[in-house]
Amino acid sequence: MRFHTLTLSLLAAATLAACGGKDSTPPEPPVVAKPTPTNVIFFLGDGMGIATTTAARIYSVGEDGELTMDTLPETGFVKTFSNDAQVTDSAPSMSAYMTGVKMNNEVISMSTDTVAKSPNADFTSNCGTANGTPVTTLLELAKAAGRGTGVVTTTRVTHATPAATYAHVCHRDAEADIAAAMVPAGKGYNTKLADGIDVVLGGGKQFFLTTDAGGKRADKRDLTAELKTAGYTVATDRAGFDAIDATKAGKFVGLFTSSHMSYDLDRDPAKEPSLAEMTVKAIQRLKQNEKGFFLMVEGGRIDHALHETTAKKALQDTIAFDNAIKAALDEMKKTDPTLKNTLVVVTADHDHTLVLNGYAKRTGKTSAGNPGVLGLLRNYSDGSVAKDADGKPFTIIGFGNGENRPAGNRSTFTDLTDDVVFASTYHQEAAVRMGAGSETHGGTDVFIGATGKSAESFGGFVENTAVFGLVKAAAGL
Repeated sequence: MRFHTLTLSLLAAATLAACGGKDSTPPEPPVVAKPTPTNVIFFLGDGMGIATTTAARIYSVGEDGELTMDTLPETGFVKTFSNDAQVTDSAPSMSAYMTGVKMNNEVISMSTDTVAKSPNADFTSNCGTANGTPVTTLLELAKAAGRGTGVVTTTRVTHATPAATYAHVCHRDAEADIAAAMVPAGKGYNTKLADGIDVVLGGGKQFFLTTDAGGKRADKRDLTAELKTAGYTVATDRAGFDAIDATKAGKFVGLFTSSHMSYDLDRDPAKEPSLAEMTVKAIQRLKQNEKGFFLMVEGGRIDHALHETTAKKALQDTIAFDNAIKAALDEMKKTDPTLKNTLVVVTADHDHTLVLNGYAKRTGKTSAGNPGVLGLLRNYSDGSVAKDADGKPFTIIGFGNGENRPAGNRSTFTDLTDDVVFASTYHQEAAVRMGAGSETHGGTDVFIGATGKSAESFGGFVENTAVFGLVKAAAGL
């Protein structure tokens, strides 16, 4: 009888459960899959033409060595002309990458019909009315998709290349307005940035501070204070940078110098972080976004050194840029080992007039005792110092134009030596004389390389405007 009663009880319980009675086990809640993050890191070597990357490779690792950018599996070439010029400046070239639109020289992320007009004396816009319209950038698209966004540069964060990611002005020099465009809720804020760019690191504090505080803002606005009010951590020195815990949520801005950051050759690590360090910290913060992120990293001072025709500074900044690429790849592979969710693109906005003269004996990498590619040209056949038509030594690296053009017959000049031309401040000789610091951009096509998600799309020969579409498609924006 006891067995029979127990059996009936079990059957009753089973029946009750089947009917949804109070003894039934509740169903497991559905598993909600986390979104798959899609990340883009866009590296821009400002002014980093093919001759510059070749010289930097020899400088760093010798003729048969490899830079990190040399190892990218997909490569191609980019045409860089702007809407109104055969040779572009950084503003329309970077804007073409960021928007897919050709625009006139000096214009930042505006429509093709925008006319560049020099800004007012207080660095505010003088565009006038009915002068073009803003065009949407990749960073704005990423922000609209709920992804993390970041800008890292060694120039002023309001300079042409970084500005093209988040601002819209008819002239690149309206840097007071460009700075205001990134400050949430303030006058002139770019509302397409929603709650703001998550990470901004670089130089250019002067356009965030008032003239009374040593800055260049005539409107009496302290934008660093406004950023803090908007929830940003603001760092202005190395200690402040080191104190930022990038693994936690929260936006931050680093403005480490009044104008541009130092050349890497001159940088004091105790005062200024390297481009690689800034890049890693930005990635660590942006990886907290489960939807992914868009990060732009600029090696901006390559361009400035080339304008100076100080090749040693340009090559060292190119290596600092390459180090940032390696650091970014290493950091991303900690969480995305095969880069299946991460696209990394490396390119330049334009060339310069740097050339490598022939026929030089192989030099190997540069060291304290070997100027290498920065030294005098020696004949490959016997190692003797080569002479020009005036019977004088000359360097391996030269420029098509620049400030150091010897006038007249050089036969009476003192011979150049390796010690002279290896100095960090030496200006290489040029074929066409220009004012100090006024070597020009070149019109040659530039390199593009890619790895990771959809990198196979980046091979071949493309217009700079086409790069926008390739990145947009790869990122699903």
